[in-house]
Amino acid sequence: MEKAIQYLDDLVWGPWMLVLLLGTGCYLMLRLDLLPLKNLKYAFRCAFGSEPKGKGTKEKSSKKDRKKGREKASGKVSSLASLTTELAITLGIGNIVGVATAMVLGGPGALFWMVITSFIGMATKLVESMLAVKYRGKNDRGETAGGPMYTCLHGFPNRKVGKVLGILFALFAVTASFGMGNMTQSNSIADAVWVSFGIPKENTGLFLTIMTILVVLGGIGVIGKVTQILVPFMGVFYLLGALAVILTHINRLPGAIAGILAAAFYPQAVSGGIFGSITVTAFQSLRWGVSRGIFSNEAGLGASGITTAAADTDDYIRQGYISMTGVFLDTVVVCTITGLAFATSGVLGSVDGDGNLLTGTALTLAAFRTTLGKWGGSFVSVCIVLFAFATIIGWAYQGERAFEFLMGGKSKYNLWYRFAYGLAAFVGCMSSLEVVWNFSDICNALMAVPNLICVLVLSGKACREIKAYEHRKRN
Repeated sequence: MEKAIQYLDDLVWGPWMLVLLLGTGCYLMLRLDLLPLKNLKYAFRCAFGSEPKGKGTKEKSSKKDRKKGREKASGKVSSLASLTTELAITLGIGNIVGVATAMVLGGPGALFWMVITSFIGMATKLVESMLAVKYRGKNDRGETAGGPMYTCLHGFPNRKVGKVLGILFALFAVTASFGMGNMTQSNSIADAVWVSFGIPKENTGLFLTIMTILVVLGGIGVIGKVTQILVPFMGVFYLLGALAVILTHINRLPGAIAGILAAAFYPQAVSGGIFGSITVTAFQSLRWGVSRGIFSNEAGLGASGITTAAADTDDYIRQGYISMTGVFLDTVVVCTITGLAFATSGVLGSVDGDGNLLTGTALTLAAFRTTLGKWGGSFVSVCIVLFAFATIIGWAYQGERAFEFLMGGKSKYNLWYRFAYGLAAFVGCMSSLEVVWNFSDICNALMAVPNLICVLVLSGKACREIKAYEHRKRN
């Protein structure tokens, strides 16, 4: 079973997937005349309330929309709460354990490709998020429902093809919610508290299951309130610790940065030294950098559009810009600082007692212990618990909306999903790291395909609207 999952993971994350993800981002960035980069400052002002709302873009229900079952919908949470929920989902173990696995399996140069992927992904996130808000609708209880499945259903030119794409996305999103959104996170929590505090994994799984069910039963309103408090605290807490590691080894920082840049194209050139003896190819560096970058910020996967659609706003382009900032914060800021902490601490390429390369949680613990000593393990464990639990509860909403779509928009079955999602946390705690990560990678790739097809088909209209919005904003 493990070999089959590994084979499928290698297949779906072959060159074709890298071309699809990076190609879509590059195409949108160029077609938008680099507006995602030029308007990054504006996007942050919108996200944190310092940019006054101007004449935006509002979508109204037409007769055609009502015939297709799409009514004008407004979200249930604020734009900021929507962003913090998105960050809760993306600021998970991909920023800690994911960076560690990328820099071991793909060499230190993988960090460079993670950052490049995020800059390109900002264009993808802007377009897919604005479309998610524009084409959102309502479920049978009148609650806002949106995301790529509704974009495919309501926006795709061919309704039958759009419906098929929407169903496929929703199916893969539900699967991904159990894998990437839950089991991967819970597995890392169980591993971290076992290594640092000696708590048995079954006990962690039971406690995590109960806590997950209690939070997700409250729906997006409760989830949004929890993440608005949890995300800023855990982000600052972790970044202070990572910066302490970098400052402790500040003399190695210039060499680490130069080595990362060189390793992105010539991995063999930096084997040894502070990076240890990690031997990879240039393609492995690109492959793991892109896949872990996408795992971290989810640009192109489309799932975060489900959360974006819950924002209480009619200005879908403005909300797209707000959502776009999450990619920058997640990867350019947090992942870069994490990677530099690994590189400067000198733990990359280290081995355990059995001669195996340190990776994942073990590598992270080793890096922080170089600065924080015996407290390093406890610090990392607390960070992993906070990050991973925030991701679990955030993904619960996305998976539930996708599940609801598969049930024909009927919310009466949501309770079953919530309990099943909670139980998945226990399964994740008891599963092996390799199987969980490979399964999650497969779900990511499958989910991205229908989303990117829809984004590319609707990109012409979306880019024209964004450019028109820019013209109104300037005037």
